[in-house]
Amino acid sequence: MDAASMAAASTTDRTTPQHLQALERANRVRLARAALKREIASGGVSAADVVRDCPWETETMPLSELLASQRRWGRTRVRKFLQTVSLSEQKRLGSLTSRQRVVLTDHLEAKQTGRHLDEMLVA
Repeated sequence: MDAASMAAASTTDRTTPQHLQALERANRVRLARAALKREIASGGVSAADVVRDCPWETETMPLSELLASQRRWGRTRVRKFLQTVSLSEQKRLGSLTSRQRVVLTDHLEAKQTGRHLDEMLVA
């Protein structure tokens, strides 16, 4: 982006009311999340990859919402799964520690391949 377009963008930001900027950002996040959830449901992206990479649109997304976007994952399966890794359903993806992120991705990958976590650690 050159200096002229940056100046125009900052002028637009100053003249646009804050509530409209917030609505615009919320719509961008909502649309990006919907597209991501469709990709997860179709199998194009795994939930473990999303947890590992944590794209900008998922930083404030609850874990339960992300996990439920997988095929055949409902509220009960999500709740039981998160209990095994000692995480809350309302925990935000962006607030996970690196250790929690690793544990969660390991368990998701083990569940996805149908293998037990112990078998993955030995191999």
